[in-house]
Amino acid sequence: MRVVRPLLALIAAMGPSGASANSERVMSDVTAGAFQAERAGAGKETHLTTDDTIQTLLNHPAFAGFGRLLLPWDGRTYDGGMRLRDVGSLLPYHTHVDPATVVGALNHMIDAVGHGQTLFYDFYTEDEKKEDRTKANTGLFFFRGKPGAPFAIIAPGGGFAYVGSLHEGFPYAVAISRQGYNAFVLKYRPGSGGAAATRDLAAAISYVCRQASSLGVATRGYSLWGSSAGARMAAAVGSHGVASFGGDDVPKPSAVVMAYTGHSDYSDNEPPTFGVVGEQDGIAAPSVMERRVTALRMSGSRVEFERYPGLGHGFGPGTGTAAAGWLDRAIQFWERSLTSKLPMNNHC
Repeated sequence: MRVVRPLLALIAAMGPSGASANSERVMSDVTAGAFQAERAGAGKETHLTTDDTIQTLLNHPAFAGFGRLLLPWDGRTYDGGMRLRDVGSLLPYHTHVDPATVVGALNHMIDAVGHGQTLFYDFYTEDEKKEDRTKANTGLFFFRGKPGAPFAIIAPGGGFAYVGSLHEGFPYAVAISRQGYNAFVLKYRPGSGGAAATRDLAAAISYVCRQASSLGVATRGYSLWGSSAGARMAAAVGSHGVASFGGDDVPKPSAVVMAYTGHSDYSDNEPPTFGVVGEQDGIAAPSVMERRVTALRMSGSRVEFERYPGLGHGFGPGTGTAAAGWLDRAIQFWERSLTSKLPMNNHC
C-alpha cells in the first residue's frame, strides 16, 4: 500500500528527480523546503490566509507531492499569483464560494499533517495507474474523526470537467470529522465522464473497506455524499451497489446525501436519502430532485429534502445563505440511519 507520507519524510524521499516525474502535477512542490524556511521556520507548519496565493498553496510543505490535486482542474496551468480570496473564479459551476471557509478547511488539513497524520492515500496501485494513465491524478484525502467511527466518502461536483473539492469536498469533511466521524474526499478522474468517475468512487469505497483496520475506521454504516456531478455518482452506487461499478461485493451505503443534482435514476431498494437544492437552480432543476424524492418515498425509503429560496446551483456548505446549517442536519440524518433498520451484518 503506497501512501503519501507527511512532510519531512516525503520531502527527503522525493528530491529534485522525484518531483520532475510529473512537473505539472507537483508544479513548484520542490521548493517546499525554501518555503518552510521563509514562512514557518524549521519543523513548524504555517496556516494559509485568503491573501496567500495559489503558488503559496502549491508550495506548502504540508501538501508536498499532491498539492496540485487540491485544485479543481487537471491539465491546466494556474496563475500562481491568484489570491485564495479569488479561488471561486476557478469553479464556474459553483456559487457562494466563501474563501474563509475554503482556507479554513485547508488549514485543518495542514494541522493534521503537523500532527503526523497521513493526509493523502492512493486507492489505485502503481500498476493500475501505469495500465491506465487517466487514473494518475486520483486519490483520497482523509479527515480523521474518532478511531473506529463510521466513515463517509464525499464526491465533489464540477460537471465531470473538474473536481470542486475546495468548496464542496474539504469543508464537508471538516464538518463531518468534527462530529467524530471519519471522512474521505474523493479526487476522481475529471474529463472522462460519469462512468469513469463512478468507477473511481466504487474503487475508493472498496479500498477503504479493505484497509479499514489500518485506517482506523468502522466497516459498518458508511455513507456517501455528493454534490452535482458527485451526487450522481453517490446516488448511482446507492441504487445499484459498489460491485455494479467494478468495486468489491460490499453492502450499499447506510445513507446517501445528495446536493443539487439532475440525477433521476433509482432502484426499488434505495438507502435513506437526504437531498438539498436551491429554488433558483438553473443547472439541476429542483423539480427533477423532487420527482425522485417522491418516487423514493413511495417505494418506502426514508427521505428528507430541503429546498432553499433565492439560491442557485453549487452553493456548497451554504455559508452565509439560506442553506447554512444543512451539513449538520445531513450528519444527523446519517446518524439516525446508523441506529435504525441497519442490518447487523451490514459490514463492508
